[in-house]
Amino acid sequence: MNKKYTYVWVSLIVLIFGIIVIPRIVDRMSTGTVVQNDRLNGVISKQTDDLGYILLNGKKRKVPSFSFVNQDSVVVTDRDYLGKVYVVDFFFTRCPSICPVMTTNLVSLENTFKENNEFGIASFSITPKFDTPSVLRQYAQKYNINTEVWNLLTGDKEAIYDLANGGFNIFAAEMPEVPGGFEHSGLFALVDKEGYLRSRKDEFGNPIVYYRGAILEQEKTNDHGETEEIGILRTDIKKLLQE
Repeated sequence: MNKKYTYVWVSLIVLIFGIIVIPRIVDRMSTGTVVQNDRLNGVISKQTDDLGYILLNGKKRKVPSFSFVNQDSVVVTDRDYLGKVYVVDFFFTRCPSICPVMTTNLVSLENTFKENNEFGIASFSITPKFDTPSVLRQYAQKYNINTEVWNLLTGDKEAIYDLANGGFNIFAAEMPEVPGGFEHSGLFALVDKEGYLRSRKDEFGNPIVYYRGAILEQEKTNDHGETEEIGILRTDIKKLLQE
């Protein structure tokens, strides 16, 4: 065949392939494959009820080891949560924006599972210098938190930020220019009884990874068009408790 016509045919095939495949790739990216960017930018993916594991290099991701003190100055480690389904978040008591909403949502979850001793919550302060055990205890009293189920944790600042950004990949950083002086994502992580990170999957079978915690359940959506996910988190906790 003449090389000129060969090049024409090859170009035509590439063009057709691109027309068919590229929209699928773009659609896949916009509906949950790039989880952190899309979810923080308000893109909503169609989800399934299947619960999956979060993978890293093909291996199921487990909660890294941690050891901090709680509101009662008692040392709490990751081992204390083995055998429990629990929710993890990062917050600070002086937060003027999303933390009160996050805490309110967690109180709602706590109330749902208050009769189940296999459920727990772990909240890590990103301002440990200020959030001493006594301050955390006052915070717990303010929100009527049941500290038998829920630990408010403080300790070494570097260790907490390593746990947030490296262990859970839940963004937290000191930013003097923002209200409160600290920035964090407002996401909740879900952990099963064996210490593995779990979440439901999107329509492509990919884990959504985290659940939005900074939108009140009763409000349904926020100003950015993001939907609340406390309702689906509650459903997924029930499923893990039955495993």
